[in-house]
Amino acid sequence: MSLPPLRDTIQIHGLDAKKSLGQHFLLDPGICARIAGLGGDLTGRSVIEIGPGPGGLTRALLDTPATRVDVVEIDERAWPLLDELATYYPGRLHVVREDALKLDASTLAPAPRQIIANLPYNVATPLLVGWLRQAVQWERLSLMFQLEVAERICAEPGSSAYGRLAVLAQWCATCSVALRIPPGAFSPPPKVHSAVAVIIPHAEQPSPQLFRAMEQVTAAAFGQRRKMLRSSLKSIGGERLLEKAGIEPTRRAETLSVAEFARLAELNLASR
Repeated sequence: MSLPPLRDTIQIHGLDAKKSLGQHFLLDPGICARIAGLGGDLTGRSVIEIGPGPGGLTRALLDTPATRVDVVEIDERAWPLLDELATYYPGRLHVVREDALKLDASTLAPAPRQIIANLPYNVATPLLVGWLRQAVQWERLSLMFQLEVAERICAEPGSSAYGRLAVLAQWCATCSVALRIPPGAFSPPPKVHSAVAVIIPHAEQPSPQLFRAMEQVTAAAFGQRRKMLRSSLKSIGGERLLEKAGIEPTRRAETLSVAEFARLAELNLASR
């Protein structure tokens, strides 16, 4: 039984991208295969995809040696199409009819597990932060964002893109922009370029308590990024934390390294 062409399937099911869900369908099989390849050798791996839509990337993931592929889709219009695709891959493709923001994706499949996804742009950042909180659960994350967001994740200290997202991501993982994709590759084309960031979690991860302390520090520091740290961190006892960390209070948030933020987070947690 041969798989029908993707565009034919979309037409049969009448599935079009919905702006309210941040959908931009990626239909180019070559690009989908390249994204699937960013996961490395998927032999014995579980792969989770968020927002598969018509299943272009899903097909590419199923062409890998991954043991199973779980797709999380909130759009009920796509469910019949994905159920139909599952019949071509008995036991390998599992359709999860849930809101990814309300779901602990790590419970879907056994380790080692990865997430490989063209994320809905309107929920991409909160999804990433949620997965960073449980980074120990993931072998690798290969995630498509708007190019600007991918660059923020991988930004270096001192750059205009460096902020809370860069600190949280690089504290927990090694991050790189692996693939840039033009608007014309999508249907409908977004107004911005896109990029896939590959995020490989470190072997050692912070405790949930320390992660929350880091979130508090970075939210305060970058919430008023033009101010000196002694002012932006005032609400959490900034002067005392900075003194203990050996950080000059007149510096600004974007000049601190990830290691310096980690020290502030540890002191913040210890002061509670």
